[in-house]
Amino acid sequence: MADLTKEQANQELAKIRPQLNDWRDAYYTKDAPVVEDNVYDKLYNRLLELEQMYPELVTSDSPSQEVGDETLPDFNKVTHDIPMLSMGDVFSEAELAEFNDRIEKNVGHEVDYNVELKIDGLSLSLIYENGILIQGSTRGNGTIGENVTENVKTIKDIPQKLSRPLSIEVRGECFMSKKEFLRLNREREAEGQQVFANPRNAAAGSLRQLDPKITASRKLDTFMYTIVTFDDLNVSTQHEALETLKELGFNVNPTAQVTTGLKGVKDFIERYGQIRDELDYGIDGVVLKVDDLAIQQTLGNTVKVPRWEIAYKFPPEQAESVVREITWTIGRTGVLTPTAVMDPVGLAGTTVARATLHNEDMIRQKDIRIGDTVLLHKAGDIIPEVSQVVLNKRPADSVPAEIPTHCPYCGSELIHLEDEVALRCINPKCPAQVKEQLTHFASRNAMNIDGLGPKIIEQLYTKKLVQDVADIYKLTADELATLDGFKEKSINNLLTAIDNSKSNSVERLIFGLGIRHVGAKAGRILAENFGNLDNLMSATREEILEVNTMGEIIADSIVTYFANEDVQKLINELKSVNINMNFISSSNSNETNSHFTDKIIVITGTLQNHKRSELSERLENLGAKVTSSVTKKTDILIAGEKAGSKLTKAQQLGTQIIDETTLSNYLDDAKE
Repeated sequence: MADLTKEQANQELAKIRPQLNDWRDAYYTKDAPVVEDNVYDKLYNRLLELEQMYPELVTSDSPSQEVGDETLPDFNKVTHDIPMLSMGDVFSEAELAEFNDRIEKNVGHEVDYNVELKIDGLSLSLIYENGILIQGSTRGNGTIGENVTENVKTIKDIPQKLSRPLSIEVRGECFMSKKEFLRLNREREAEGQQVFANPRNAAAGSLRQLDPKITASRKLDTFMYTIVTFDDLNVSTQHEALETLKELGFNVNPTAQVTTGLKGVKDFIERYGQIRDELDYGIDGVVLKVDDLAIQQTLGNTVKVPRWEIAYKFPPEQAESVVREITWTIGRTGVLTPTAVMDPVGLAGTTVARATLHNEDMIRQKDIRIGDTVLLHKAGDIIPEVSQVVLNKRPADSVPAEIPTHCPYCGSELIHLEDEVALRCINPKCPAQVKEQLTHFASRNAMNIDGLGPKIIEQLYTKKLVQDVADIYKLTADELATLDGFKEKSINNLLTAIDNSKSNSVERLIFGLGIRHVGAKAGRILAENFGNLDNLMSATREEILEVNTMGEIIADSIVTYFANEDVQKLINELKSVNINMNFISSSNSNETNSHFTDKIIVITGTLQNHKRSELSERLENLGAKVTSSVTKKTDILIAGEKAGSKLTKAQQLGTQIIDETTLSNYLDDAKE
């Protein structure tokens, strides 16, 4: 490094800057990163080293001089009166100590830090006039952001009106929970769409939608942590600012704490580094902020970052393994998904032997081959994925992975529909698709036919007893007796479950039919609005669009689906076996107002006597709203065994907490 001449440094910078700008564009603007954070950070730190060695080589368009992402042309622009700066990063305790030494040298004494989790989301600014939300915007490039006000209004934990009539700007992080990230990616993958790389990009892509209905369907969350304007507020420290934000109605992360010097900071980093996988939201580090706001103002900012705060980034959790095989599976919509089968390896507390490759584009982009040594990580701390190939360990006789041209299950030619990235088999009689459709139809969130799982479906299909969902209702005891291990009790139980499913409210049937883009929640909304399946089948595109949260993609999909003659024939078959086609509202049930009516409820921990999905449905039938995250708006936390961080947060917020015994008592009362 010391021997590097100015000319050599300039040549290296000429290569680094365009590469970083390309990666920044993919990450921030397109919400589709092409490298992991640690890969970007390593090259970015090299940029800083070279520019510090030769300051005269720093250019105005260098990534070191820019804050964030570009704004998208479809949004109105917002100018931030006070720039939204990014944060400096450190990656070791030594660098933390250097930061602390600089602070103490400038201030002249030891300082208190407010230590907070670094949420893996995107920065958000909210402006209120007289207590009313008037504007929401993204950070953009720090000076100019995107006006996303209408989308922000769909985020349920952002107050439309404050508890006090203040004119104020606050800032924080918009994020997507791990649970919602998994749901969204499963849905997108099933539909042949590009999946999101991590929750941060999923949140960014969801907030920057031209249709607020799409944003609303993504269930975003926020943690606010900065008060930009302190008019009429008696606040002198960061921890007081967080308390004030909570009082005003904002969602504030409950883990923040004040500590003097670095010992408490290191303890905080160690604790949350160990339990980060248990949190329902992604974190990629810890943030230190000088707690005293007056000292913050004295320290000020550089052109890009505040001098009074720093982000400690967690080291990437990666493991190395060898790809032995690439397998292809097919879903009920015909989408083929590749999976890397590898030597088992420990990663983030679990043993990993398989990693999703998502689609053909990912295999080609990362050039993943059988026999390759690869680095693995967990996307959003959840899904095992291949980060990159270790090229210097690639076998000499390596060849690119073979991409199938025909369905491995039925032999039909594979195609790309519209602008989809996925390979798709469009043969409606493809055995793999039919079996997946049958399994989906019988699943718990659809027709809920207990005992009719994939293994039984496989036998029924192989024996040609069931070819479509209507055939399920024509099964006889004699036919079931031919299945392996099926005796009288199993036969009676399955026939009873099939018969009981005929009485389901029609939203289960709508979801069970597997209409593209129509999930369980959309099925219920459609059932509520149209009353029965006949009305939905005859509805026009415009009539469906009038229903709240229904967009053009869903409307087009429904109209196209029911226009199909084979579908119409199937519906008539289902009618002939007396499947209920009407919506049965919870108000028509025998359950009356209860302890849970109009309450917001979170369920956590392991329950002994209740299945989570069935309990959620029961509570919603009693008029409750079941959510996944504990916030100040949560009325009740149902806590099973090993409740974890949600229980801690509920205790801090003073939320009512009930155990499973109390839950059962309340449910019994609701039956009377």
